[in-house]
Amino acid sequence: MQRKASAIWHGTLKDGKGAISTESGVLKDTQYSFHTRFEDGKGTNPEELIAAAHAGCFTMALSGQLTNAKLTPESLETTAEVTMEKLEVGPTVTKIHLTTRAKVPGASKEAFDTAANTAKTNCPISRLLKAAEITMDAQLI
Repeated sequence: MQRKASAIWHGTLKDGKGAISTESGVLKDTQYSFHTRFEDGKGTNPEELIAAAHAGCFTMALSGQLTNAKLTPESLETTAEVTMEKLEVGPTVTKIHLTTRAKVPGASKEAFDTAANTAKTNCPISRLLKAAEITMDAQLI
């Protein structure tokens, strides 16, 4: 399986701007720039897209782990927060924190925690991002 996305950029780093598009068309010429990445400009940025990918991947993986444990999630809501720090080598994604709230009828805390930890470790995006510290706050509600 392969998926594609593309980016185009015009101009200098600080004054230029670009657009990101995905093969599916969900993102089409979506604006990004220095201002959307490092300040409060309108548009997206690579770190926001990484956060979305990680939240989506982890949540699907958690659903799979719960299903394997014969539990049916009513709802799973995850937020991924990506931290980028300025290191000696340059700006670097150093941390990702997953916050999940789950309604899973019949799930024990132990079964849920096992499923959440397995999903955090094994979802494809977590494995991709293993150079960053990945933390999690996962709770049944």
